[in-house]
Amino acid sequence: MRVICDAPGQTCNRLWTYLASVAQCIAERKKMVIIFYDWTIEDFPHLLHAPFIYYPLYHKWFLNLPKGWGWYKHLTWKVTHNKVWDAIFKKLGFTKGWKTRTDIRYLAQTMPQLQQVFRPKEDIMQKAEAMVADLRKESDLVVGVHIRRGDYATWNDGRFFYELEEYRQFMLRIQQVYPDKKVGFFISSNEDFSLDTFEGCVCRRFGKEPSGAILDLYTLTLCDRITGPFSSYSRWASFIGEVPLCFLESKDQTFTDKSFSKIVDFFHFENGNEIFDW
Repeated sequence: MRVICDAPGQTCNRLWTYLASVAQCIAERKKMVIIFYDWTIEDFPHLLHAPFIYYPLYHKWFLNLPKGWGWYKHLTWKVTHNKVWDAIFKKLGFTKGWKTRTDIRYLAQTMPQLQQVFRPKEDIMQKAEAMVADLRKESDLVVGVHIRRGDYATWNDGRFFYELEEYRQFMLRIQQVYPDKKVGFFISSNEDFSLDTFEGCVCRRFGKEPSGAILDLYTLTLCDRITGPFSSYSRWASFIGEVPLCFLESKDQTFTDKSFSKIVDFFHFENGNEIFDW
């Protein structure tokens, strides 16, 4: 039995942390334990209630207390940033899931089961499907655009931070790749801005929805192409949705259809290109 004992970053980092172990458990009919689950776990009922995964710290009554989630997050941070607990976990033979990202043995053969296990709750999928269906009424090709700014202004010295106008230019260039198609764009972002910013592009986005990040994430999985800066977020959408992705690497970047390729594991595209571990 594998026990996952780390909690690296936000939701998509966590999903990548679980992936190899879930795939192994499916293929070898084994069981696993996730000690520190992500706060969005209830958006993933198939993952939460998988018969081969145990969550020893998941107690609904505790989480429903006025400060339940806050206490849980505080506990998670304290224990996973502690040298003593690190030593205890190592002594017990527990696994840091973030280090299993190179374990690709079972990913391809278990993909249908992985897509089911990591499928979010139905109301999220219904909203995502309705959004893309609406966009397809006036588009032949739907491109998901992950706009991530915020912390990217400083991460990696701002290398992958782009102004909204620069995103518009990316989108216009992508349109030029498909001159015989009407291209529509689904915008995934936690920023508040008007879609009028992207003049010359047919765009849709959600407002402030419950479970907004997961709703955006799984709407991306329904698109025909995805683009955005380097991120485990768009990488997960490409992988689990089997959607070709193109990372935005420079402000003057140009595109062809071959610029887009599916993610097959954390470090590789289907076309063989390797992804640097930023």
